[in-house]
Amino acid sequence: MKIIQSNLLKNFLNISHCFTTKKIGNLAFHVNDTTHNVILNHTSLAKTMKYDKNSLVHMKQIHSSNVHIVNITDNFANPPECDALLTNKKNTPLMVMVADCSPILFYDSIKNVIGVAHAGRQGAFKNIIKNTLLNMNNNFSSDLQDVFVSIGASIGVCCYEVGEEIYKESLRLNFEYAIQIRENRYYLNIAKILYMQLIESGIKENHIDISKECTCCLKEKYYSYRAQASTGRFCGVITLT
Repeated sequence: MKIIQSNLLKNFLNISHCFTTKKIGNLAFHVNDTTHNVILNHTSLAKTMKYDKNSLVHMKQIHSSNVHIVNITDNFANPPECDALLTNKKNTPLMVMVADCSPILFYDSIKNVIGVAHAGRQGAFKNIIKNTLLNMNNNFSSDLQDVFVSIGASIGVCCYEVGEEIYKESLRLNFEYAIQIRENRYYLNIAKILYMQLIESGIKENHIDISKECTCCLKEKYYSYRAQASTGRFCGVITLT
């Protein structure tokens, strides 16, 4: 299987979306791969999803809570430095790349606004979810009751062991509900934090779809930085059609 679709988003006829697997190949230029191979993989995905590769907007991801509203200078060759993208422009695919972090897709079904966000531990701790949704509301007048959110595969609490410093930071941020302690080791449930942030921001429970697949457990299917530090990136992508 090259791509996976969200059961929540696939019912909307005016968007196309997917999460990729290793079968599409690495989509990131900054890892140990040739530019030629990466472009071939992007070309293959664009053909599968029926969009123009050159109109794709991806990101130079920096583990921030920065949200960028797509403008005319953004394209495949000129990605902005941020960790979330928003647009209401048709035929402008938005992409988030990951290898254990959470790829998040947003869709406002009334205002026809789409977004993507990259949320690893830092993105979750900085609440990129809240910042993305605030920008949807402020820039596009989105009513958060109309927003649907799908989160693809990411590292699970089964595998995401953290040190004592991160454990203490989690407690300071009131994320104790997302911590498991097993054999005196600390494990963090990022998906649970993201879910709670969505609910606290006003997203309806039945408008949220979160993959239960762990990228580290399924390292043959997905790229996983925890399983193999030198690895590629898979993606989530969404387009208004």
